[in-house]
Amino acid sequence: MNRTALKTAVLLIGHGSPRSEVKSAFCALADLVRAAGGNGLVEVAFLSCGEPDIACGIDRCVVQGARRIVLCPYFLFAGSHVRNDLPAAMAAAGQRHPGLELLLAEPLGVHAKLAEVVCERVAQALGGPAGRAESSGLDGPRHEPVE
Repeated sequence: MNRTALKTAVLLIGHGSPRSEVKSAFCALADLVRAAGGNGLVEVAFLSCGEPDIACGIDRCVVQGARRIVLCPYFLFAGSHVRNDLPAAMAAAGQRHPGLELLLAEPLGVHAKLAEVVCERVAQALGGPAGRAESSGLDGPRHEPVE
């Protein structure tokens, strides 16, 4: 298969939440990925507690012409969701879409850039300079001690 000729999509996969603001924030993240990666075909999907689910997310990519999809789990580590649930979803999608190339990216894991984000969040919590950090907008900062 000629890998360079295939239209590639990125499917950003989150756990999901019943809170609508979580989906909005995750879609905002997808917009940042779209802008940073130069790939206009970036979709979101949720493992549970949200729509679209992974099957629908894959189908949405295919409808837009994707012949290769990189499933990118927005999870810290390769737990059971990454090791079991995502490969099962990929196998089912392969049955629905013969010839579709499905690739699974590594989870976020241990990375220096994540350590930078943690340090920025700590500085924010302490009332110090936030640097370039973007707030998730979900809960707002907490500057009061909890006892």
